[in-house]
Amino acid sequence: MTELYIGLGIGLLLLIIVGWIISTINSFRRMLVKIDESESSIDVALTKRFDLLSKMFSAVKGYMKHEQETLTKVVSMRQPSHGAPMAEKQEFANEVTRGLQAINVVVEQYPDLKASQNVGKLQDASVEVEENLQAARRVYNSNVSYYNQKVVVFPSNIIANWKKFEKRAFFEAEAIKRQDVKFDF
Repeated sequence: MTELYIGLGIGLLLLIIVGWIISTINSFRRMLVKIDESESSIDVALTKRFDLLSKMFSAVKGYMKHEQETLTKVVSMRQPSHGAPMAEKQEFANEVTRGLQAINVVVEQYPDLKASQNVGKLQDASVEVEENLQAARRVYNSNVSYYNQKVVVFPSNIIANWKKFEKRAFFEAEAIKRQDVKFDF
């Protein structure tokens, strides 16, 4: 009779362990899906931003004849693929930011262009796109943070090491945006 209880106890313990392993593996897979989903949201926002940049460029290109370098750079930018590493997407985001800044400088230099309703609407849309992109980055980084914690914290790190779940990279701000803003009046 005691052997039966010991056998049942061992069987129950094995069932609990196997259940925990399966549950933990599925948890990691769900987290990876959420990370992929939030990365896709960044891709969508970057695409929208790039499209907006192209439209802004079209709206101001008549004024930009002498800004040939900006023209060439904007036209040559290419969106990274969905499967591209986060560093490549981050570099693309930085390039698009520089392109938007260059176009905004041109808009400021030409009062007729600045007064254009279309350019004003595009600039408002640009602000909205930037806010959406920042929100997508925050969601992505939150999902990556939760996942990375599970990869390194005991006991889930046992499964992470066994099944080769590796930490994911965060989407980080470019170095210039980490500096304090200086106002010159």
